[in-house]
Amino acid sequence: MTQLIRKLKVRTAPRLAGQRHRGLVLAGGLALPCQLGRSGIAAAKREGDGATPRGRFSLVAGLFRADLVARPGAHLALRALRREDGWCDDVNDRRYNRALRLPSGAGHEALWRADGVYDIILITNHNQRPRQLKHGSAIFMHISNAERGPTAGCIALERQTLRRLLPRLASHCILEIER
Repeated sequence: MTQLIRKLKVRTAPRLAGQRHRGLVLAGGLALPCQLGRSGIAAAKREGDGATPRGRFSLVAGLFRADLVARPGAHLALRALRREDGWCDDVNDRRYNRALRLPSGAGHEALWRADGVYDIILITNHNQRPRQLKHGSAIFMHISNAERGPTAGCIALERQTLRRLLPRLASHCILEIER
């Protein structure tokens, strides 16, 4: 039986100029390429800055597109994504950095997407307790876009890499993001 991974380290990868979004996820002896926010890793995360927050977080739950993806094996709590699932990024709304049901009058990100990026989403506890307005929302681990370009602040892995990694992650796996 494979030992569960209790901690992932995320850091910037050696890169060329202008490639701050290139990173590595270090997982149980593996170095997996990933994409980070367009602004790289930042200690002082702010809403809309395009940075991946530096710090120590937990992976607390996950979502998956049951119409497109077989239920992944996982030790994390997973549920099927619904068309009406969204995530509030409106700093003026009481649901800021929380899941919400669409349609909503609050600023939000729709989680049901056609591009495949959110076919599997792992939710972090970044800025959850205590929640601070304007300190960033919707920091997930998810699937890379087709160009492997930067995220808005999340950590993205190739589809097959994330599918292989997910069953090896312990429940509430720690995510250490450092420069």
